[in-house]
Amino acid sequence: MGKLYKQKSKVLKRLNSISNAKGLNTLKINPFIFLVCFMAFSIDINAQINSIILGRPTDTSITASVLFDQTSDFYLEYGTQMGIYPDHTNTVTAAADMPEELDMHNLLPDTRYFYRMQYRPAGNGNFLPSPEYTFHTQRPPSSTFTFTIEADEHLYDKKGVDNMYNITLANEAADHPDFMITLGDIFGDDHHSSTITSYQLDSLHKDYRPRLGAVCHSIPFYVCLGNHEGEKDHYLDSMPPNNMAVWATLARKKYYPNPFPNAFYSGDTVSEGYGIGLPENYYSWTWGNALFVVLDVYRYDCDTSAKPTNWAWTLGLDEYNWLKATLQNSTAQNKFVFCHHICGEGRGGITEAKLFEWGGYEANGTTYGFTTNRPGWAMPIHQLFTTYGVNIFFQGHDHLFAHETMDNVVYQEVPMAADSTYQIGMLANAAAYTADTIDGTGHIRVTVSPSCVKVDYVKAYLPADTVSGLHHNREIGFSYTLGTCSNAGLNEVAKTGFVKVVPIPAKDRIKVMMSEDVEHFQITLYNTFAQKMLQTFSKDIDVSDIANGIYFLNMKTDKFEENRKVIINR
Repeated sequence: MGKLYKQKSKVLKRLNSISNAKGLNTLKINPFIFLVCFMAFSIDINAQINSIILGRPTDTSITASVLFDQTSDFYLEYGTQMGIYPDHTNTVTAAADMPEELDMHNLLPDTRYFYRMQYRPAGNGNFLPSPEYTFHTQRPPSSTFTFTIEADEHLYDKKGVDNMYNITLANEAADHPDFMITLGDIFGDDHHSSTITSYQLDSLHKDYRPRLGAVCHSIPFYVCLGNHEGEKDHYLDSMPPNNMAVWATLARKKYYPNPFPNAFYSGDTVSEGYGIGLPENYYSWTWGNALFVVLDVYRYDCDTSAKPTNWAWTLGLDEYNWLKATLQNSTAQNKFVFCHHICGEGRGGITEAKLFEWGGYEANGTTYGFTTNRPGWAMPIHQLFTTYGVNIFFQGHDHLFAHETMDNVVYQEVPMAADSTYQIGMLANAAAYTADTIDGTGHIRVTVSPSCVKVDYVKAYLPADTVSGLHHNREIGFSYTLGTCSNAGLNEVAKTGFVKVVPIPAKDRIKVMMSEDVEHFQITLYNTFAQKMLQTFSKDIDVSDIANGIYFLNMKTDKFEENRKVIINR
């Protein structure tokens, strides 16, 4: 019982730290802050005593990775109705600080399940129930579902901020996704590759458990490897097994249940030594009418440098052939591919996608070098996408939102999940993109229906940064659709009062399009000093007298209020 009070005290201190962030006063009954904290800390005082991370969902099973801070007995009980658990797993004993994976088997496809954990100190006393959690088994092609994507959490360095990340996680939970995917640079840190220890790497992976445990007890979690996970070919080949890559792989597999090849998932079938076994680094599966393909772009480089470039970077022939076969053999209506970044560690989207193994051309963009540099390979990666119908390629690494299209393939850059400045990627990397670059922090929400794919950039804001009214948490920074989408996502649009402002950047006129047929509205343009530049009751706005720069449009209607950033650049 003493441990419970200690953990409760930790949570209260944590709440106060969030309240004090960015100059806030001591925590008061602020509904927004309360909601974020309520969701971000597992909703009960058991948050640090145990954490549950779901992974590997299939049509008939799911894996729960459970971590205790003391040796404990536990089992999972589950069913298809809230509060009723006719099925249960065996009781197992988990050692302190050692995750234990337990599968729930014989599930029904396309079914919402409810479950809870019963646990106690090993061999001591009655079992205690956890809160009730939930998950959904594989959807059929005729269904509609949502998944979320986050990237570049960077909590191991100064770029990432805990309070900011907790808000992004809470926002993802509010979307009720079937699963979430991280695009890497989550566990890090490879900046000290020659001095880091296995204990430090283990701790870096373990440190995310309480954060992710706040939501991933009900949202299965997939890991896509980033360049700062340290699982590169360069490190794997350096004095194994005492190197960063071996330790990092073992720690990732220890704490997070990524897919491995079986009847449901395809993936890397090459077993590695030093206790690694199957590395669980690239994999694919089908959910609803969509194929999901997650790549590892760091493990199989052509040379021994830490940052291979140009033709020295590669997926490797095995992963390339697997990717080709996976895309070619899939009949899914939608095909989504995920990796940390094109060609590993460049900057940009479609400009990088034209080059080297990805696009086939040399650095000059005009000399075709694929046949010479990849003899016997079928075609460049981008051509695989166009040949076999990839809809969207999702990547991270550049720390901003960017949306580009080339040959009917969307190249989608995913923003950071924990940047409290909202500007890191925009300032550093926006110039590498050709269209639709937006600053901010948050996640990508994808809603897939039988005829439509809807992609939303859901922005996250610290409470102190919403006081001005220019922004609010969970505002939509950008949205687009693929397919026949006349009705898809309208319920969510109606809830948020979605507004689209075009063009960006603007020259002499700005047009405002609203999701609802509102009768009464007022639009006000502010500069970055919150000075009013104009006010109008028209959706077609003349800004020819407004100087170039960044501005904010405030749109008040009889049904909602929205704010959008606009750029005027003639």
